[in-house]
Amino acid sequence: MTEQANNGAAAAQEEQGAQFSLQRIYVRDLSFEAPKSPEIFRHEWNPSVALDLNTKQKALEGDFHEVVLTLSVTVKTGEEVAFIAEVQQAGIFLIKGLEPQAMSHTLGAFCPNILFPYAREALDSLVTRGSFPALMLAPVNFDALYAQEMARVQQEAGQAQH
Repeated sequence: MTEQANNGAAAAQEEQGAQFSLQRIYVRDLSFEAPKSPEIFRHEWNPSVALDLNTKQKALEGDFHEVVLTLSVTVKTGEEVAFIAEVQQAGIFLIKGLEPQAMSHTLGAFCPNILFPYAREALDSLVTRGSFPALMLAPVNFDALYAQEMARVQQEAGQAQH
């Protein structure tokens, strides 16, 4: 982008009063359990992976918001649980001047999208420290998940009115 285009975008953002900036990214909670160690290392490695993903957001003072992305992974080989790993990757974001719908989308999809690579790396590091093969979690489409959640909420609201 040219400097003139950058200035134009910044001016448009200022005009609208919208502001977004990442203040901090941190691990809020981290856990790892390998309940069948060391026996599990002697089994043939044929993993099945179950991933549970969740996001929460909390308004902090002023225009600051905390968003927490939780990734929980349970890996089994056969019927045996090889390991359970969980990370709560959090971020503090300064967000101002957005309409309620844009704010909801930013907190529910845009911020988790920023946090996901950090959470994925933390999980991968945890798993390899447990002496298991690296987890290669695929990217997640948070926009699609957000849209599904909004459709579910609207459907529930519609059913509650009947």
